[in-house]
Amino acid sequence: MTTASAAHPTGPDPDPDPASFARDWRAWHDARDRSLAAPHGFLAITSMRWLTPEPTRFEDAPGAWSADEDGTVLVELSDGESLAVDGEPLPRRHRFTGLPDGGSVSATSGDLVVEVARRGGQPVLRPRDPAHPLRTGFTGTPAYAPDPRWARPGRFLPFDAPRPVTVGAVVEGLEHVLTAPGEIEFAIDGVTHRLTAFNGGRPGALFVLFTDATSGVTTYAANRSLSIAPPDAGGRVTVDFNRAVNLPCAYTDLATCPLPPRENRLTPAVEAGERLPRERGGA
Repeated sequence: MTTASAAHPTGPDPDPDPASFARDWRAWHDARDRSLAAPHGFLAITSMRWLTPEPTRFEDAPGAWSADEDGTVLVELSDGESLAVDGEPLPRRHRFTGLPDGGSVSATSGDLVVEVARRGGQPVLRPRDPAHPLRTGFTGTPAYAPDPRWARPGRFLPFDAPRPVTVGAVVEGLEHVLTAPGEIEFAIDGVTHRLTAFNGGRPGALFVLFTDATSGVTTYAANRSLSIAPPDAGGRVTVDFNRAVNLPCAYTDLATCPLPPRENRLTPAVEAGERLPRERGGA
């Protein structure tokens, strides 16, 4: 929920040590770029294959791949082909069972990693090759200069019970169901905004998906994501937009990223965090 169109925040005094704030941000940003450039990160994805009951071979993955109606994935290997999961070689005919939606299993074949996943209830294959040009050509993500004034104090407003929220995806026809435990409330230029928050990657942590007035101009049009540390005992949080990041779809079409819910479309221009990647024409 948003009701303002201001472009720059006012509020608490800047961090008393802006140099330390900038150093911490730079260390975080550099670590994130290193993670993006990991040998089998999403920049290494070479294709995205939606599996069907018909066994099919792909030029960038060993085996013939298919999926049952219940989403079970089957691979059949030929002579000279091999795959392993957690270091254990797979038999020539192997079923990947019990994949939860949003989950995945990685099978390796030499330097290649084959991601077997379910997205939007549908089985998908995404091979990852460290030699993929998108990865080898990556030079880092442009970002706004860190500004302590974009680290906004906020509070967590829990729902009576967590809610399933269905959101769209960058892949047409695909939907994601995310669990929302509450909302994050904060102010920009004295105007209060609320964003639906989703469960983060560790207990109590949160994240928000959002767009703002920079989206499609200096930042990626579809979405950005911001992780938020667990609220303190009084529900207080810090909404540090300096650490707003791009999702994989900002770099590659071979992604299934969720879109923000309608209420998470901010009207202010959040001139903080990661900008449009060079891979999409960013400066």
